Amino acid sequence: MLVYNSYEELANIGSRVRIEKRTRDGITSSCAFSDDDTLTLMVRVPRVYCAAAARLHLYRDDDMTNHSYDMPFVDFAEADDIFELTLVLHDICIGDDGGLFYYTVGLDTPIGELYTRRNGTLTPDRCGVDCTQLTVYKHGFSTPDRFKGGMMYQIFPDRFSKGGRYIEPSKGKIINHDWENGIPQYADVPGGEVANNMFFGGNLWGIADGLDYIQSLGVNILYLCPIFEAASNHRYDTGDYMKIDRLLGGEEAFDHLLAELKNRGMLLILDGVFNHTGADSRYFNKFGNYSEVGAYNSKESEYYKWYQFDEFPDEYSCWWGVKILPAVRSDEPSYLDFICGENGVIRHYLKKGIDGWRLDVADELSDVFLDKLRAAAKSERVDSIVFGEVWEDASNKVAYDKRRRYFRGCQLDSVMNYPLKDAVIEYVMTCNSSKLYETAHMLYTHYPKQVADVLMNFLGTHDTERILTVLADVGTDKLSNAELATYRLPTERREIAVIRLKLAWAILAAFPGIPCIYYGDECGMEGGHDPFNRLPFNAVDTKLTDFYRDLGSIRRAEKAFADGAIELYETLNKRRLLFTRTNGDETIAVCANLSSRVWELEFESEPIRLLGNQNVDGNIAEVEAFSVEYFKIITSKCTNPADKTVKIHEN
Repeated sequence: MLVYNSYEELANIGSRVRIEKRTRDGITSSCAFSDDDTLTLMVRVPRVYCAAAARLHLYRDDDMTNHSYDMPFVDFAEADDIFELTLVLHDICIGDDGGLFYYTVGLDTPIGELYTRRNGTLTPDRCGVDCTQLTVYKHGFSTPDRFKGGMMYQIFPDRFSKGGRYIEPSKGKIINHDWENGIPQYADVPGGEVANNMFFGGNLWGIADGLDYIQSLGVNILYLCPIFEAASNHRYDTGDYMKIDRLLGGEEAFDHLLAELKNRGMLLILDGVFNHTGADSRYFNKFGNYSEVGAYNSKESEYYKWYQFDEFPDEYSCWWGVKILPAVRSDEPSYLDFICGENGVIRHYLKKGIDGWRLDVADELSDVFLDKLRAAAKSERVDSIVFGEVWEDASNKVAYDKRRRYFRGCQLDSVMNYPLKDAVIEYVMTCNSSKLYETAHMLYTHYPKQVADVLMNFLGTHDTERILTVLADVGTDKLSNAELATYRLPTERREIAVIRLKLAWAILAAFPGIPCIYYGDECGMEGGHDPFNRLPFNAVDTKLTDFYRDLGSIRRAEKAFADGAIELYETLNKRRLLFTRTNGDETIAVCANLSSRVWELEFESEPIRLLGNQNVDGNIAEVEAFSVEYFKIITSKCTNPADKTVKIHEN
């Protein structure tokens, strides 16, 4: 029976179209296999829409072509009409490495053709519809299970610990011995030139000595900023990829750290800076500090082809115009072999015992380089991992006018999760969950599940302000470098920031992926932008550290956090957030309440409180104002244990 006569009347009905995607591995929210596999799309259309037919409109990004497919009617279900279509993915993809698609479903209704939006509502405007993305990846693409459910700790090596050892610096390098109050070198203005030749003396011996502390946080993965020989304290200007920097303890300290990690069952990720080298390197050798004939020294150098000279030798391509960082042509065959070949950098360190790589500025590395790097890593150790530094949605990223194909199965296992960081911070700062819901939906529908399970999730890194300073919201972006060098948070703002940090970390740590702590965040270190976010490690707030320890213990103990499916629940109040993680017959409900009132929730079966302060009364649980609680539900005790969707009601 027709209940509307216009689009406006239809829009007020409130019912939504639901689209379910299935591959041979079951229901999927995001992506599908290529090769000979199929993808089935089932569309549930509320009967009040009176849809006579359905049609899939599919846009293929690889060649920018449009395709339409009729969707046969297959069944009635309660108040829905069901249409279904099965696609052979090999037929719609170009090549054998999947593809990127966008689609909408057109419905023939009494008022004309209407098109589905991502949220299930309808629009008559096909040109303005926000199409749903479908990521199709290469058959067999997987990510290593041993990283799933892990926790990571990122260290800036010069600033974590000296390990009771002093290593005399080489010529041109300075040691600042004031570990407690020393100020890093800084430019007169942000982005200005700075020597970066002052070190605090942190080394790999000190990191090895600190592993008891790091493990106490629930951490089993260590991620180190660059450790190769370099002129600067940040070491993103590599001097020699095949040498561990002497100031860090050299090969002896590195081997010792590897042995200690192996004894503890811990994993090690190294920072791979392959888009550029240092001007002061054996490959470029601008300052003549190496015996090698570098690219800067002669066009006959074996390294000359690695770089792009506009006018030899002083005009050359460099990273973002920084002259000490000459850019490398990552598709140059001799460079590809040096990094990715049989005896190349990637295999060399995997053979020594590291477990994977984080790729600096992955957007600037060529496709052929990423293809060969991941192939080399997996060939040497199939359970190794490759992360990329990508700041946006990596599933559809366009860099330098080219769509990247990171997640098709040949380039990256996963990426740094900047979108989630930004969304979590916005939620705890504004008490509005809209952006976080939107971001989570985007990530877990655009990214293959095996990618999402090993996302590097963090609140801060060596490239961002210290998270405590961000959450204090004191306007440090308006301070000069000279002011930032000695700035410390007022007590009141620091206390507010600590409360927000606990909320943010409890939320972020529950999402799919690997929670990553930037050294010192767990004990309340402060700091503005680089280099003030890289102060020597100091244990400032041990109560905050205890909170990180408690949450880390929960995170590592519960299998649902390892690779459990995520489901987002709509809440009546935007100040609140509710989602679940489900693995087998165990579900964990993550409940964030940033309102000023207690939030009462009713579960299908009696939940077990894992994190928080409130007791559970039967099936009823309360979430205090401005708090985050985890509740564990045993699915087998629910009304319908075959249905893995746990029913949670707001009272």
